[in-house]
Amino acid sequence: MATEHIYQAVTRVVAAHAERNPVKTHLDIGPGKGRLISMFKERFGTEACACDYTAELLNLPGQKLEIVNLNSERLPYPNNSFDVVTATEVVEHLECYRGVLRDIHRVMRPGGICVLTTPNVLNLNSRLRFLWFGFWNLFGPLPVRNSALHSTGGHINPVSFFYLAHSLMDAGFDDVALNADKYQRSAIPKLAFLFLPLKFFGALAYRKEVHRYETIDDQNAPLVKAMNSIPMLLGRTIVVSAIKRLP
Repeated sequence: MATEHIYQAVTRVVAAHAERNPVKTHLDIGPGKGRLISMFKERFGTEACACDYTAELLNLPGQKLEIVNLNSERLPYPNNSFDVVTATEVVEHLECYRGVLRDIHRVMRPGGICVLTTPNVLNLNSRLRFLWFGFWNLFGPLPVRNSALHSTGGHINPVSFFYLAHSLMDAGFDDVALNADKYQRSAIPKLAFLFLPLKFFGALAYRKEVHRYETIDDQNAPLVKAMNSIPMLLGRTIVVSAIKRLP
């Protein structure tokens, strides 16, 4: 389930987009109790559709909900249907999130915005936990054959910003942008201690990738540089937006 900080961050991203583009139709994938749908209706006057794997979570009178297993089924909506599609704290629960992003692209209208959120596995707290324990934050040892899909027990797919952004661009999206719901105060002292080593060794690794392995080009360089940005190092949850290009 997403938090109020996450919903507020998503709303800010969509509000900036709405200054230039109409936001009339909204699809919320994995809406939880329906908080984001309510916020969008109040702020933008949107007409909302919702889909989830279960009907037990949504608590929004009058809101229609489609039951969909995104691990095996497509989104039950026509092409070019929505101005905005949101999926807060969803991709980490999916077996094949790349296919879902392609389907999101299909149901979005040209010029529309997609906003995704997922736990930031590359903030400093999470990086250090992985170093000590071998598991990212919010991706601990999973119960076997007894997974509560809507909880961290259903977190099966830790996706960092680069691979989420790459998947969006591969699906046909443009203008991928990174935000965070909030900064973790407990990570700030770690950043002060590790900032110079991160910059130095990060620059060495970047140079090697460019000149020796030739894995970085003009298209992916901004995504790679974002991996050690302040939002990445301190942000609790990444908020990733992308635009479906106009024809």
